[in-house]
Amino acid sequence: MNTVSHAQLALDFDHRPSLSGDDFLVAASNAAAVAWLDRWPDWPAPGLIIHGPGGCGKSHLVEAFRARSGAVPMTAEMLRSGNAVSGVAEARAWVVDDADHIVASLPETALLHTFNAVAEIGGHILMTAAAPPGRWGIALPDLSSRLNALPTAGIGRPDDELVEAVLIKHFADRQLRVDGDVLSYVTARMERSFAEARRLVAAVDAAALAERRNITVPLVRQVLDSMGATTD
Repeated sequence: MNTVSHAQLALDFDHRPSLSGDDFLVAASNAAAVAWLDRWPDWPAPGLIIHGPGGCGKSHLVEAFRARSGAVPMTAEMLRSGNAVSGVAEARAWVVDDADHIVASLPETALLHTFNAVAEIGGHILMTAAAPPGRWGIALPDLSSRLNALPTAGIGRPDDELVEAVLIKHFADRQLRVDGDVLSYVTARMERSFAEARRLVAAVDAAALAERRNITVPLVRQVLDSMGATTD
């Protein structure tokens, strides 16, 4: 049977480090967003918005951007207080993850004031969201115009090749090698998300250890069944 190694994976995908100690993989689905992050701090505007469905890897990109730039995460509480920028005087970059949800929970003026404060000092905000800013339902004209003027980069769900590469990486991180037929079986049946790949590999590893079995298609089928995935 065909066994795929982490060394083979490294030849096919660009790896980028993140603050968590993990690295993420650059592929067609996220290449445009990565290219924008690589341009920092030479962005043409005070911010960038990366948007895409849940599980597409936005949070991984945020962590990689923080590792590169030293960006400070902004929480809803920081935005509400008005101290998100002045409270960290040495910072020049910030991140707002799930910005569309945060904006919906705050007075829109809170984000507008923060955006203006960042722009005034020549800083940058990286924001992530499920959709482009034109679909956030912003009512405040000044905020809407500022957000819609920012560059955006969409991320699609990972394709089969990237999902398989991520699986290999997670197995390799646990010093596990898996056969190609196992990878093909899993890739065809799992949810297309990076979070699900991590969760699935952890479950497979735990089952193999508990039952003292090799990682085979029957073992993976058993794990997928326990997780409610379709395995037929």
